[in-house]
Amino acid sequence: MFGSVCRAAALVVVFAVLLPSPAPAAEDKDEKRDDPVVAIVDGAPIQRSDVEEARGRLPARMRQLPLQVVFELLRDSLINTKLVAGQAREQGLHEEEKIRRQMARTEDQILERAFLVRYIEERITEDALQERYEKLVGEMKDKEEISARHILVETEGKAREIIAELKKGEDFAELAKKRSTGPSASGGGDLGFFSADQMVPEFAKAAFALDKGEFTETPVKTQFGWHVIKVEDRRTAKPPAVEEVSKTLRAELSREIGAAYIQGLREKADVQRFNSDGSPLEDVGKAQTPK
Repeated sequence: MFGSVCRAAALVVVFAVLLPSPAPAAEDKDEKRDDPVVAIVDGAPIQRSDVEEARGRLPARMRQLPLQVVFELLRDSLINTKLVAGQAREQGLHEEEKIRRQMARTEDQILERAFLVRYIEERITEDALQERYEKLVGEMKDKEEISARHILVETEGKAREIIAELKKGEDFAELAKKRSTGPSASGGGDLGFFSADQMVPEFAKAAFALDKGEFTETPVKTQFGWHVIKVEDRRTAKPPAVEEVSKTLRAELSREIGAAYIQGLREKADVQRFNSDGSPLEDVGKAQTPK
């Protein structure tokens, strides 16, 4: 198994070590952690942390593999990179204008990411996370959920037949098992508890208009077909535990803090934009006006 995994990893390792974007921040808090040299190329050391950083740039499914599975591939790829880069410098490639611009862009990208990671992490405090969580709880305080079953069929006529059977006393769950074409049919059409924003608007509007124990007496049409819906129960939504949403809240705060900071920089900076041909943006209309 590991043999096939390693062959697959080899296809992406070279790209991983060459990507300009840095890996997610390492555990810098423990600066005394062991960081041995794992290779020396013409006197230049490659440390374990270099391998770990390259691993962090692998696709998500590859990052989940134990380090020892991809260690040799990553280390050898870093060795190859140093060898070829050395040859490039000997030939003066790093002095060519095109290459210098590419290297400058890569440096800018690394500095951008490193700065924003540090800037954002300093501002995502426990207090900030708690405040965001309390806001979420407040928004959910009056949010209602219902538990419902449904029967999905292809035509309005079939839906009306099912409604007629329900009015005669047929059991909803049994009819769903026999007649519904939806994936919930085997469970008697049970959808469990859900909020209005979790369903398509037409379905949610009809379902939330019902009282507990009622079913729709008119077929409900959505993009999936025709539905007959029965509400089993209603409740006020219970907010998730803070542990369940902390990762999501942290991501939201990260995006907001980063976007706000960049917007502030743009407002203070002197930024000039041009069209793809280098002409001023305000002249684009004139350029397209026929003579």
